[in-house]
Amino acid sequence: MDMANHQKIHPLNMSSGAHDDQQLDAEAPQAPTVPLVPRGSSKSDKGDAAAHLLPRDNQHYPPFQRTIPVIHTKPPKERSSCCCRFLCWTLFLLFLLILLIGVVAGILYLVFQPKLPKYSIDRLQITQFNLTNNSSLTATFDVTITARNPNKKVGVYYEGGSHISVWYTGTNLCQGSLPRFYQGHRNTTVLNVVLSGQTNDANTLITSLQQQQQQTGIIPLNLRVIQPVRIKFGKLKIMKVKFRVRCRLDVDNLAANNAINIRNSSCKFRFRL
Repeated sequence: MDMANHQKIHPLNMSSGAHDDQQLDAEAPQAPTVPLVPRGSSKSDKGDAAAHLLPRDNQHYPPFQRTIPVIHTKPPKERSSCCCRFLCWTLFLLFLLILLIGVVAGILYLVFQPKLPKYSIDRLQITQFNLTNNSSLTATFDVTITARNPNKKVGVYYEGGSHISVWYTGTNLCQGSLPRFYQGHRNTTVLNVVLSGQTNDANTLITSLQQQQQQTGIIPLNLRVIQPVRIKFGKLKIMKVKFRVRCRLDVDNLAANNAINIRNSSCKFRFRL
């Protein structure tokens, strides 16, 4: 009897045990539903984020590619700016210089009212015009030139280094130079200039001169003058310029020691720096 009572099995209270298990489950920490992403990495939309949690030895990295930076070369702004400023200042100073010269020239013109000199060929005498045995032509001309200065307040200094020559159809017959002198206000100066020269192989030239005289009765000559001068405005003497004079002469003959008649004469004048 006692033995039977001792071996009697008492049923467990299942409701109490289940309640304890539920309470333990509630107290246990919940497992994360989203895989953890290591700090500094981003979650991939194409791959499994859990792959980032693998050990470093089991991870597969893409091959390393070196990126070369692109360097855009630009000219130094400071240097280009200096060049631009230098160019602008140079152009400005050049424009200012031209403007100043124009103002000074305008003032001189209004004050002195300069006029161009006038030149004329008054007389031509041939002292030598001979053809030698070796077909060379030797010529000596005596030319009388009249220079007129019509200005009231402007003088002309005729400097050295002048050149005067006589031409026939592109052939230089003789040459010489003008003397140095000063021509004052409203002055007329008569110059006697001796010109001499020699032309080789002049047979064709002599034939052309004879035919020209027989057909037309005149021989056209050109007289050219290049004369350096300085212009004096009052007491102001400006820089040296060059007078260029070209005269057309029509004479009746070129015989030596004979009276030469100038049928027609006209001169053109210009100057340059």
